[in-house]
Amino acid sequence: MKTSFLIAIIYVLGAPFLGALLEGLDRKVAARMQGRKGPSLFQPLYDIHKLFCKQSVVVNSVQDFLVCGFLVFVVFTGALFFWGGDILLVFFALTLAGIFFIMSACSANAPYSSMGAQRELMQMMAYEPMVLLTAIGFYIATGSFSVRQIAQAPVSAVCYLPGFFVGFLFILTIKFRKSPFDISTSHHAHQEMVRGITTELSGNILALVTLSHWYENVFLLGVVGLFIINASWTSIPAAVLVCLAAFLLETLIDNVFPRVKWQEMLKWTWVVTLAAGGINLMIVMLMK
Repeated sequence: MKTSFLIAIIYVLGAPFLGALLEGLDRKVAARMQGRKGPSLFQPLYDIHKLFCKQSVVVNSVQDFLVCGFLVFVVFTGALFFWGGDILLVFFALTLAGIFFIMSACSANAPYSSMGAQRELMQMMAYEPMVLLTAIGFYIATGSFSVRQIAQAPVSAVCYLPGFFVGFLFILTIKFRKSPFDISTSHHAHQEMVRGITTELSGNILALVTLSHWYENVFLLGVVGLFIINASWTSIPAAVLVCLAAFLLETLIDNVFPRVKWQEMLKWTWVVTLAAGGINLMIVMLMK
């Protein structure tokens, strides 16, 4: 219990720095793929410091409250996960955080942020079935919803859930806001919605959203690692390597594939969910 609490504290304090380094690595690798040198690995830290130093243009006080709620629930989600809590509650808290984020964009009553909020809802429709199936798959494979007990299983969950693993990696493209599924916001100037859901955010509030995404990315990679970790200590370095490989794969996908329409995103995400997750679920239920 004390170890789990310590891991949760380390996540709360260290996830922003790890998330910033991962974003810096993403920029660096993407630049190399495009034949550029790229920014410093620590550039995201400089960027967020600059945002905190800027004056915020407040659209309304409700938006500030909702963004703070988004950050709080994302941090709670990751802390509960790394503490070893119930994975169903973890995923429900993550969904609630996403709802706060969408409501903050809707409260601005601006065209680009409203469009981004609508597309964010489409993204939730796309990835939520796979997220819930992942929780169910962990339970069927290990007999528990507890993250602590799943991580202490004698055999890695991926041995029973390879389809779920593939499906979860697929929806990571949406959660990481990478092309071809970056439909609600944009990190590139050529897209039609400016910055989509975050268009009306600036200064401190935009910095809090960036911080929330860093927390969320570290948590999501933790779920990837949960597929690999088992009772043996040797699974820990293996999980770290798999998480790094998954992150670099998302960077590769972001630089190779063009953005698609939301209809294509829904179609392919649900196809992968049914094909990979659904078939794997039936096989595991028959095995058990």
